[in-house]
Amino acid sequence: MKKQFLAAVILAASLGACSSEKALEQVTEELESEASSAENKEDWINLFEGKNFDHWHKYGGKEVGNAWKIDDEGVVYLDAENKDQWGEGDGGDLVTNDEYENFHFKYDWKISENGNSGVIFLVHESPEYQQTYYTGMEMQIVDNDGHPDAKNISHRAGDLYDLIVSSEETAKPWGEWNQAEIIVNDGELEMKLNGSTLVKTTLWTPEWEALIADSKFKDMPGFGTFKKGRIALQDHGDLVHFKNVMIQKL
Repeated sequence: MKKQFLAAVILAASLGACSSEKALEQVTEELESEASSAENKEDWINLFEGKNFDHWHKYGGKEVGNAWKIDDEGVVYLDAENKDQWGEGDGGDLVTNDEYENFHFKYDWKISENGNSGVIFLVHESPEYQQTYYTGMEMQIVDNDGHPDAKNISHRAGDLYDLIVSSEETAKPWGEWNQAEIIVNDGELEMKLNGSTLVKTTLWTPEWEALIADSKFKDMPGFGTFKKGRIALQDHGDLVHFKNVMIQKL
């Protein structure tokens, strides 16, 4: 960067006073733009870099079970046919080793026929909470046309599970890849699916508390209250695939 700037100064000095100033301004703007772009690129963390589970563990502080696998192309999937019990045994929810407060999380998902899963975020990992969904909220992953849970309003793909219905339905059929994003920044939550913003809300307000009080989570005192937590890939007992799992701290 310093060498490029010096070259720009030398180039500008060889021109006339007026043109040199404009040339210097133009080159400086280009260099600043390149630096900003490079910085943003570096901020993104690939959570499955190296095709391993180095950034993850099983909820409860245990090692990742054998039911979670990574194929040769770096796609992570839950092998639901070869595990003891869904949610337990060789499976269980994967959670990030790190906790996140303000973040932009993006991932691609593909669900199996009649399948169900989800991404749960702001999870507080503690022995007093037996499951990730006791504290974290979920962006739903489901086969809308095949799984019975999708018949319930606010339980369809892209919904903030049991809390907020998507503004539109953009999920692709089972077996096809979907691009999802979860953004939490200073209490503002935004969820996107396949390029469309489906959910926008403000967390930890009286209105947020009213949503919880009218949901299946009303008797879970820790649900939706933590402002920092882990991100989980849910084991709901069905085959599900993830790829391009990335996070950027905001």
